[in-house]
Amino acid sequence: MSGVPLSLEGRPRLLDEMAVARTVMRLAHEIAERHAGERILLAGILTRGVPLAMRVARALEALGQPRPDVAALDLLDYRDDRPRPAQPRPGALASPDGGAPPRVDGRTVVLVDDVLFTGRTLRAALDALIDAGRPATVELLVLVDRGHRELPLRATYVGKNVPTAPSERVAVRLREVDGVDGAWVVGEVPA
Repeated sequence: MSGVPLSLEGRPRLLDEMAVARTVMRLAHEIAERHAGERILLAGILTRGVPLAMRVARALEALGQPRPDVAALDLLDYRDDRPRPAQPRPGALASPDGGAPPRVDGRTVVLVDDVLFTGRTLRAALDALIDAGRPATVELLVLVDRGHRELPLRATYVGKNVPTAPSERVAVRLREVDGVDGAWVVGEVPA
């Protein structure tokens, strides 16, 4: 068995399991170079950004860097394609293990997501993060940047740039969520 999810069988594969592992290590090296010895906060955007952030945290620790705090960022109440609640949701930032969320104030925060497309998820993540505190700086790490930005935002750390048609999607699958690691280009998305 190839490990490729049935729904992705025959689709162009951008990253296999080894490429995902190498990419995570390279991204950790880039963070370590920029923030040597600094204890940063990795805020993974639910769903696949959280295990990706945890992998980057382990890689940073393996490189001799201080283990970063990891948080899970739930953007459900911050998306611009859904009605917004009257009050911001206080628990958007949480610890992935259920403990107290790490503090944001004065820290370097690296938002972590699997795919960067229009930038709207990133905008929602910035709103949620600011509701949680006032970071010193905010950076973005993505496994795949597929272009087609609708907002003037870009990633600080990019695993792979992939030119796609606006009608295509990039499907990232991670072992912790999906049982397999990889990224695929998925053909025409129904309108």
